[in-house]
Amino acid sequence: MATTPRFTKQGTTPADQEAGHTKHPVDETLPPLKMATTGLQHVAAMYAGVVAPPLIVGAYIGLSAKELTFLTGACLFTAGLATFLQTLGIWKIGARLPFVNGVTFAGVAPMLAVADSTKDKSDALPIIFGAVIVAGLLGFIAAPFFSKAIRFFPPVVTGTVITLIGISLMPVAFGWAQGPDAKASDYGSMKNLALAGITLVIVLLLRRFTTGFVKQIAVLLGLVVGTVVAIPFGVTDFSPVGDADIVGFPTPFHFGAPQFAGAAIVSMIVVMVVSMTESTADMLALGEIVDRPADEKTIAAGLRADTLGTAISPVFNGFMCSAFAQNIGLVAMTKIRSRFVVAVGGGFLVLMGLCPMAASLIAVVPRPVLGGAGVVLFGSVAASGIQTLVKAGLDKDNNVLIVAVSLAVGLIPIAAPEFYHAFPERAKIILDSGISTGCVAAVLLNLVFNHLGRGRDADDVTAPMESGGAIAEQRTTSAAAH
Repeated sequence: MATTPRFTKQGTTPADQEAGHTKHPVDETLPPLKMATTGLQHVAAMYAGVVAPPLIVGAYIGLSAKELTFLTGACLFTAGLATFLQTLGIWKIGARLPFVNGVTFAGVAPMLAVADSTKDKSDALPIIFGAVIVAGLLGFIAAPFFSKAIRFFPPVVTGTVITLIGISLMPVAFGWAQGPDAKASDYGSMKNLALAGITLVIVLLLRRFTTGFVKQIAVLLGLVVGTVVAIPFGVTDFSPVGDADIVGFPTPFHFGAPQFAGAAIVSMIVVMVVSMTESTADMLALGEIVDRPADEKTIAAGLRADTLGTAISPVFNGFMCSAFAQNIGLVAMTKIRSRFVVAVGGGFLVLMGLCPMAASLIAVVPRPVLGGAGVVLFGSVAASGIQTLVKAGLDKDNNVLIVAVSLAVGLIPIAAPEFYHAFPERAKIILDSGISTGCVAAVLLNLVFNHLGRGRDADDVTAPMESGGAIAEQRTTSAAAH
């Protein structure tokens, strides 16, 4: 006699039942070899995004190659821990969806602003870590409430902020393209610019003429090929690999005990709100792709994983963690929906973080090569924001004004770096971050024009929960939303 399959709480789709699945595909495990290869593919798709923020911040504050390797390894390690929280989950923590977590780009510009506010940039990391811990803990407390209040963060707000993130980071890519040292005689030389241009062309050719896995890791392959091309120019230094240990552990608070500065904390709280908004949109998108719609409880649990991972990350010298949207596109492309595949990817991230030699490989890449790849990486972030804005209802005057003013406010630190020179130093930590000021402006203007008094028009208010399909489409086509 045939037995009736026992399904998970959230069930399976009719197609899954016809195929004989007794579990939802999200909860299925695959053969070991397939688990390993597909898990590595997730790591490859997001590796460049994980190592870029510590590389940017570490280089900006003047870390040595060895310390930069340590910081990069720490971020890989904490990304793996955060991925475990999100995919496997404990208690009410974790969306239990095939989510990859890693360092968010949203925090880079505010962290650079914190560095600028210190007398010695090398003292910035303890201040940054303290602010990230506080922001993570507050976000963890706010997660269930935030999942109810996401209507105040519609696509017109998130699209503006994501666009600003990409634009704010472009000067970093241009600086890399010119060389590692602004005081060096070859800074901005034709040699350096040529290496950046070659790398950019390689990435574009790979994206245009390849498919599948190779196309997903085009940026990573571009970095590898660009580094090889740079060897004859004498700008590739392999000493960091030779000096790195095979095995190592990210010592807690390696750069000093966390320090808690009010302005830095406020800045990181703003970034935390942006990150939670993006993660909410990611969960809505991924829920649709894997046929397990993300309800309010799932979103709250997923945000708890993001924020707890963020609070723990600085203990091991990592930065703020968030979901990686490019991996959502990978799930959609491969049709492999198992969260355990992504958990295996998290395991690889942890192992890489425990192997300084593996983390040191990124330190080998010459800055001009990074600059060429950065143009694509950071430009893709801005393009992702524009995709969101296109679907945000810009045919409505209110939304056009919100975007126009918010972008203008957010671009002030880039277009006029001395604009806030008369303000107190503590205030400048926030004001010099275009992402923070642009986000605050977008949220407030959205409230004024779309939620308060006569300015409110029911047709103009498009909440993320109501526009999950648009966000899903935007998320799955983004190559580097972080």
